[in-house]
Amino acid sequence: MYSGFWGQGWVDRTPGWMVVGYARGTVMELQLSMVVLEVRDLEASVGFYRALGLNIAEPQAGTPIVVHRMGSGVSLLITTRFASTYDPAWSRPSGGYQQLLEFYVGDDAAVRQKWLELTGAGYHGRLPPTQTLGPFAAMIDDPDGNVILLTSDAAASPEDQPKASLDS
Repeated sequence: MYSGFWGQGWVDRTPGWMVVGYARGTVMELQLSMVVLEVRDLEASVGFYRALGLNIAEPQAGTPIVVHRMGSGVSLLITTRFASTYDPAWSRPSGGYQQLLEFYVGDDAAVRQKWLELTGAGYHGRLPPTQTLGPFAAMIDDPDGNVILLTSDAAASPEDQPKASLDS
């Protein structure tokens, strides 16, 4: 049994995973807690996200997974065997992309600098730094073709996010 901020619930401690469930009737605001990327090459992906600026730990030997928790509270889980293990109908997408992962990197100059660093390291640039109809942004592909949106959009800055209140 788990007892914490949101009340009592259960914890499944399957090796390498932790799932928390809550008792019926418990009211909880829905939160995005994790983005899971099923990748072909764990080391290549870890290298890319480190080049992007995330301080990702070394994967444990023999483990097909690494998790990085960001200051926003959202975790990035990179694995070579989640969907392919637990979803018998899963197949790797081919052609195009369905989502963008946005990373706030600072001001416009920081977007340009990160673009130059990543393309200079050999990663595929999809959209050079430009003023879009929204934020100043650039797009780059990670090693698996996931599109990374680099922005200077202040709305994506962790410092500009409203703080949760225990009174609401």
